Amino acid sequence: MNITKQAVIDNYIPEQLSPGNTAEAFAPSNIALCKYWGKRDVELNLPINASLSISLGELGSRTEITESTDGVDQVKLNGELLYCESRFARKVISFINLFRRELDQPVSISTVNNIPTAAGLASSASGFAALTLAINDFYGLGLQPNVLSAFARMGSGSASRSIYQGFVEWHKGNREDGMDSCAERLDLDWPGFRIGLLKVATGEKKVDSRAGMQRTVESATLYQSWPQQAAQDLATIKRAIDDHDLELLGQTAEQNALSMHATMIASWPPLLYWQPESVAAMHRVWELRSLGIPVYLTMDAGPNLKLLFQSEDEISVRDAFPELMDLDIVSPFD
Repeated sequence: MNITKQAVIDNYIPEQLSPGNTAEAFAPSNIALCKYWGKRDVELNLPINASLSISLGELGSRTEITESTDGVDQVKLNGELLYCESRFARKVISFINLFRRELDQPVSISTVNNIPTAAGLASSASGFAALTLAINDFYGLGLQPNVLSAFARMGSGSASRSIYQGFVEWHKGNREDGMDSCAERLDLDWPGFRIGLLKVATGEKKVDSRAGMQRTVESATLYQSWPQQAAQDLATIKRAIDDHDLELLGQTAEQNALSMHATMIASWPPLLYWQPESVAAMHRVWELRSLGIPVYLTMDAGPNLKLLFQSEDEISVRDAFPELMDLDIVSPFD
């Protein structure tokens, strides 16, 4: 019999809750340098491979939980009150129900993303991490970060990494209940590291990451080589971060991302998140490198690119990508 989310969470929270009046939390979005793609347990969102990310500082989600004054649950996204049967509202209410169980206390949950929602910029990761942190405060649970990371993962796999800032490793874990599948912040900083968020399309994806992941695992023969490559890439990226070696990090992260997308393209029906503008931007990155400017790309399950470079090359990157606004250049360690 498979273990449920509810059974796992019940082992860590008290039977009687002591809810407060309000709680608010922020969590950063994160960009995976070594990607997570594929689940060993769909119910608990347990990954087939470990992953490593960099958080996006002040870009992410802020969630507030308050007692509902209308006697019913309410969910707001970016200031808009959602229908209770909307996809986002159902996911949020289902998640909070795991913690409040039969407690008769309707709540109002308001989430504000300062990044596009559902466009491959990890808004679900920051959203579920912020919701988990707010739940911890609202119900006075006093849980440790590793437990919060494991719980956030049940809402969205990558949310396990958004509990923290900086470079973060998400361990795949081996336990059946998944509580060793949590993230931890690496004690590695890189003040000159920069990320450029190149937005090709910011609309909601037709195929979300969860569905795309399942399709790939079930139908792409090419996927069989992915877990071993991901493990090797993660070790290489950690070494590159430790040495501040952008070339090694960039090459490994770029190949890791393109390999992940190759498994999607090899699935059936084929899954291609790229837009023509995505491919054009890739060629611009490769052209810059041919001119001696060290800039690399990575992509999550979406059409948008994330550029990896160092502070001394920011002017060259801005010249090559004039569409990058100031807020699109992230300095994770400032």
